[in-house]
Amino acid sequence: MIQINDFLYGKMDFPQVFEDLLNTDALKRLGGVHQSGAIFLVNPDICHSRLEHAIGVTMLIKKLGGSELEQIAGLLHDISHTAFSHVGDYVFDHVEEDYHEQVFAEIIYRSEIPDVLLKYGYDVKEIIYGTFDILEQPMPFLCADRLDYTLRDSIHGGIISRQSARNFLLSVVMNNGRMAVNDDQQVAWINEVFEKLNNEVFKLPLHLYANGKMAELIKRFLHKGLLKESDMFKTDTLLLNKIRTNYEGYEAIKAIKQLRGLSEYIRHGSLPKIKNRTLKAMLV
Repeated sequence: MIQINDFLYGKMDFPQVFEDLLNTDALKRLGGVHQSGAIFLVNPDICHSRLEHAIGVTMLIKKLGGSELEQIAGLLHDISHTAFSHVGDYVFDHVEEDYHEQVFAEIIYRSEIPDVLLKYGYDVKEIIYGTFDILEQPMPFLCADRLDYTLRDSIHGGIISRQSARNFLLSVVMNNGRMAVNDDQQVAWINEVFEKLNNEVFKLPLHLYANGKMAELIKRFLHKGLLKESDMFKTDTLLLNKIRTNYEGYEAIKAIKQLRGLSEYIRHGSLPKIKNRTLKAMLV
């Protein structure tokens, strides 16, 4: 057994398969991938990792009674995110921000994960092709993935407190196989939080500037042969270090941190277009 502690869900015990998965290089890498991309370069408070989110999703699925298989799917669902998360979508021109979904199977098969799952009686195809209703739902419905990033990103973005998030979680229930909320005030609260998160964090010009400039830099270096596509599956730090070995890259990263050209970038409409996200929590 392994005990996992998270600031939203507290302490939970998980069987050995989770410890073995967390010890794979593929999941360890997510600990070095920022959930919000390059935003940490201009806003150090937003510095949480994809691994923190993946663990949170797993714990939320367990809290709501999801099967061990669905909990595993939750832990692995973001395994194929590139360095700097959705910056990879801007680099590879995926306007639906689904690049990681398209390479999901390839990344899993190239990792130790299939062997770990097989050791515990699971077939990796159950993860790749399975349907997990607690983990994922189409927008605008609540699901573990959407709810965890809403609460986690909002806390780090200064929109809500940890206590208000934990209070909200007390009202989350399952209803006919779908996540719902049993308090009308909490329904209104989470819908408002999601809107604020979109407007004050995801669509904040400063944050779009950081991710957009990073995407432009990576794309330019890929075109010049200074980076390879495989470099996108390193940690943020390793990719940054490789970029900084080149003088142009070193100066470009410094320029992002110093907000050089921010006003011109905004004025000229150069901010990246991001996926439109919606949420409509259901009252039960």
